[in-house]
Amino acid sequence: MWIVLNNLRFYSYHGVLPQESIVGGYYTVNLRLGISSNEALHKDDIDCTVNYAEVFEAVKAEMQIPSKLIERVCGRIISRLFASFPLIDCIELSVVKENPPMGAETSGCGVEVSISRSNWENECFVNEKEE
Repeated sequence: MWIVLNNLRFYSYHGVLPQESIVGGYYTVNLRLGISSNEALHKDDIDCTVNYAEVFEAVKAEMQIPSKLIERVCGRIISRLFASFPLIDCIELSVVKENPPMGAETSGCGVEVSISRSNWENECFVNEKEE
């Protein structure tokens, strides 16, 4: 089963250029959360699923922390969601910066990530060993 949050819009201060951390800009976040339980299909109980209002608050908190790279923002969101919601097996996430300052006419540029919990945990373990 998938929990979906579409077109979440945030005003944040991410970017490599100095002006981006001062002026900020709009970002759109889309999430698909694969969860390991179909129990909520049979029970009317929020504890059987992932509460998307809580997911939104977690994403909102991470979007408020300035970063140079959208990739890093994605990494923090993924890490927080896996840590906070044990039913999540995999995450498909996109973070798009609207109207990026690059002199091109575009509706946005961003990053898309699709990762399972097991791959994320293995990757984090490898990165810890390298540091």
